[in-house]
Amino acid sequence: MSSPESLTEHARRNRAAWDADAPNWVDLGERAWSQAEPNWGLWGIPEAELRVVPDVDGKDVLELGCGTAYWSAWLARRGARVVGLDNSERQLETARRLQREHGLEFPLIHASAESVPLPDSSYDLVISEYGACLWCDPALWIPEASRLLRPGGQLVFLTNGLLVALCAPDEGAVSDRLLRDLFGLGRMEWTGEDGIEFHLSHGDMIRTLRANGLAVLNLVELRAPEGADPGRFEWMTLEWARRWPSEEIWVAAKA
Repeated sequence: MSSPESLTEHARRNRAAWDADAPNWVDLGERAWSQAEPNWGLWGIPEAELRVVPDVDGKDVLELGCGTAYWSAWLARRGARVVGLDNSERQLETARRLQREHGLEFPLIHASAESVPLPDSSYDLVISEYGACLWCDPALWIPEASRLLRPGGQLVFLTNGLLVALCAPDEGAVSDRLLRDLFGLGRMEWTGEDGIEFHLSHGDMIRTLRANGLAVLNLVELRAPEGADPGRFEWMTLEWARRWPSEEIWVAAKA
């Protein structure tokens, strides 16, 4: 476990925010654990359609920012040796309960993805669905992901689309207008929200990945399916997400 004293200021704030918000993610975690096949993001787009995750059977996989660990569970069922890591102990409490209920065991670590208590070159795949890639500083978590990967290993992560960061007002749904600058994009705080997010331009993301020995293999910009329901996420409308990518998946490989 990472002690509060060892965390960055934003990681401490995000830990407190996610511990407080954890009860609101229990239902989603329960539903996801009960699904046989993995899917991605806000719109639940099937991995079978996107095909961004390599074969994990017999491979070592680390999920950074696992939350209730449903992605870890899906990968474990596919034969992976999985470890889930999250900054919120309350989220991990739900993950442990769901492990017991579904009879599926794998290690769960309470720590920040900015400082991972695991050895170098231990994993064939590092994955993050929103988790680390949204709530951690990319200048810290991407070097950690690279350190943990074996040569030839892959980093796969989903985060908000770039246009979401540029078009989202401080309050309310994402707009069809640019509301903030692209240059200097990075740490972001929202009115009425306790958590701190991180968003990079595509150019800055590519440079950060390359500086840490990671070559970009793919960037998948997700379009919401027709008739999809965003559920309780009132900041995103289906109309917007049919016109522009609300989410994007990056795939990179360690040289």
